[in-house]
Amino acid sequence: MSPRRTLVVDGANVVGAVPDGWWRDRAGAARRLRDSLVPYGDAGLPGWPAPLEVVLVVEGAARGIGDVPGVRVLAAEGSGDDRIVRAVAEAPGPTLVVTADRELRRRVEALGAECAGPRTVRP
Repeated sequence: MSPRRTLVVDGANVVGAVPDGWWRDRAGAARRLRDSLVPYGDAGLPGWPAPLEVVLVVEGAARGIGDVPGVRVLAAEGSGDDRIVRAVAEAPGPTLVVTADRELRRRVEALGAECAGPRTVRP
C-alpha cells in the first residue's frame, strides 16, 4: 500500500486570495475555509485521488480555530510558511501544497512537494 497523500493548505494565502471582507473576521474566514476543505479528503483533487489527509495551516488571529472531522488544523506559533515547510517535511508520503506564495513554493518543492494555486480549493 502506498503512503497516504497529504494536502497542505496555506490558510492565510488562500483566504487572502478572495477579497470577500475576510480582513474583518480573520478567524471566521479561516473557519469557513476549513469547513470547505472537508470534502477533499474523500473526494480528492484532479491528479490527487482520495484519500487525502487534509491539513490547514493557520496563523495570527486564526490560530484559535480547531480541527473538524476530515481537516487537521495546525496553528503556526511564528511564521506560517515555516510551519507549512515543517508539515511537508513530516508528511508520510506525497504532498500537495496550496499557496500562491512563490518563496514558499520554492521551499516546499525543494522537499519534493507539488504546488497548486488557491483556486484549486477556492473556485
